[in-house]
Amino acid sequence: MISIIKRHIPALMACCLLGLIFAGSAAGKESNVLDKIDVAPVWAGHNVGFALLTYGEDQFVAFYDKDRQMTLAQRKLSEHKWKFAKLPEKVGWDSHNYITMTIDHDGYLHVSGNMHVLPLVYFRSRKPLDITTMERVKHMTGSQEDRTTYPTFFQGPDDELIFTYRDGESGSGNQIYNVYDLKTQTWHRLLNTPLIDGEGKSNAYIDGPVVGPDGWYHMCWVWRDTFNCETNHDPSYAKSPDMVHWYTAAGKPLDLPITYKTAEIVDPIPMRDGLINMNIKMGFDSQKRPIITYHKFDKDGNTQAYNARFEDGMWKIYQITNWKYRWWFEGGGSITADIKISEAKPGGPGRLLQTYNHKKYGSRKLVLDEATMEIVSNTKIPTVIEQKPEGTFPGLAVRTRDDIGKSPEAGIRYMLDWETLGTNRDQPREGELPPPSMLRVYKLKM
Repeated sequence: MISIIKRHIPALMACCLLGLIFAGSAAGKESNVLDKIDVAPVWAGHNVGFALLTYGEDQFVAFYDKDRQMTLAQRKLSEHKWKFAKLPEKVGWDSHNYITMTIDHDGYLHVSGNMHVLPLVYFRSRKPLDITTMERVKHMTGSQEDRTTYPTFFQGPDDELIFTYRDGESGSGNQIYNVYDLKTQTWHRLLNTPLIDGEGKSNAYIDGPVVGPDGWYHMCWVWRDTFNCETNHDPSYAKSPDMVHWYTAAGKPLDLPITYKTAEIVDPIPMRDGLINMNIKMGFDSQKRPIITYHKFDKDGNTQAYNARFEDGMWKIYQITNWKYRWWFEGGGSITADIKISEAKPGGPGRLLQTYNHKKYGSRKLVLDEATMEIVSNTKIPTVIEQKPEGTFPGLAVRTRDDIGKSPEAGIRYMLDWETLGTNRDQPREGELPPPSMLRVYKLKM
């Protein structure tokens, strides 16, 4: 099964960056592009997330077409010809309404999206690997499915398919997890309670669960008390061996649901202090210690990136950057990010790697000393493909998405590319709009 171990969607989307994604691992040279395959013209009036999934010799794309219709495309990797299936969903102006998909062990395609505090939108194919047989499934369990947001599929500890979403709204929500039964093709609750419950006072914006180098599931999150993005506060953490029993970093059992009062607070950051839900990231070092990355204001009021690592029974906080820049954000709706930072990960003996994209300082790769968290090198990241829009309409920008599947060819990766205007706080734009842009799949040499 190809599944999504979430790395950027739910935490990203509420006050979200839906812009350029920099790969950071391949040089930005045309020689890396082995093939370009046009898919279809797509809506360019605002940015909303699409999905690309490679599964064996088949490739699938989920997108909103030029008329905003939710659409699936499918091809054989050996061919450029696509077949298409229109689904009975149209996107409005909300940039939260991304599309995601997965394929289960029997080859059936699952698709969800176009929902922001709305009833569940979920489709499943009637036949394996066949987008022309997609059918709407009105309910998964039939409970807590009327105000859903941030759909995510991922693989559970027993290789089962799990689906998670937020029930509720920004500032008042809880996190639900369903598990899929292949034999009966039905869903049931993984837990008999929400995993994290804001108790009507807040909600958690989560990065994870991510399978760590220890084989456990790890997640971090911020709490947010209102619709306004400046009310994020208190980065928190939990881990689990089985997605059912949850613990603090030190191994203390956590009763479910986890609430603000019972959560392990990593860094007690108050509201309006530079913390935002799109930029909390779950990482690890070579000793398998969890590292949580986020940003907040320093003593001078500038925005800085921080790594919190669990060491010797406590969370130790490291300031990573020394930027002379303050990113203030406020209000609701999708916003454009001035800063985007990645999780920390091992980068060779005694080294950690992180990347960021900064409005003032550009796209950079950091090499850190693993022991001290001090920067060893700070270099520019070239992009995988050219980021200059083909369209001439003012404000167009290139959007890219990585493959959530896997190429069967060694040394080959795929990515999506299209062009849109940016987010608009989820409000309609007035006046002239850009014509549709061409959605493409790029075949790249690693």
